[in-house]
Amino acid sequence: MATLATWWNRWAAKESGDAAAAEEYVRATDGAGRLRPLPNEDVYFFVKRIDNSHVVRAADPTAGRTCWKFIGAAGLVTILLIGLFLPSAYGLLAGHDVEALKAEQRKLLDERATLDLGEARLLDPARLQELARTEQLVEPAAGRVIYLNPETEGTLAMNAPAGAK
Repeated sequence: MATLATWWNRWAAKESGDAAAAEEYVRATDGAGRLRPLPNEDVYFFVKRIDNSHVVRAADPTAGRTCWKFIGAAGLVTILLIGLFLPSAYGLLAGHDVEALKAEQRKLLDERATLDLGEARLLDPARLQELARTEQLVEPAAGRVIYLNPETEGTLAMNAPAGAK
């Protein structure tokens, strides 16, 4: 085995002039530290770079038909899935719309109740009397009131038919 320690010991023995001791040391240590060979250690794989840029693919006459069949099948599956999920998605969206409309109805009813209360406060007879007194509104005299009675006076304040004079 060629390790640094073996090389150093061999060199040191040669330098000292004792070649027989160096040879004996090498023979004694030659098989002592050897490991078993690794599997496929003696196999050498030569890797050659292959350039396929000039190679032209052979035309396959059924490839186009196969691709179109696949595209058609994928389209049909997509349409089928959309058809399956569309009713539930529509129901979900309709549920959101119904809840939004219910919330808007509640809001409008509250607003209507508030407006009705405000109108009732404004049309209260006691309040109207107070407003008439502050604005100095008085009831007209009995001779100044003219009551219209269309039955006795003919066409007064009535729309006459288009052809009649």
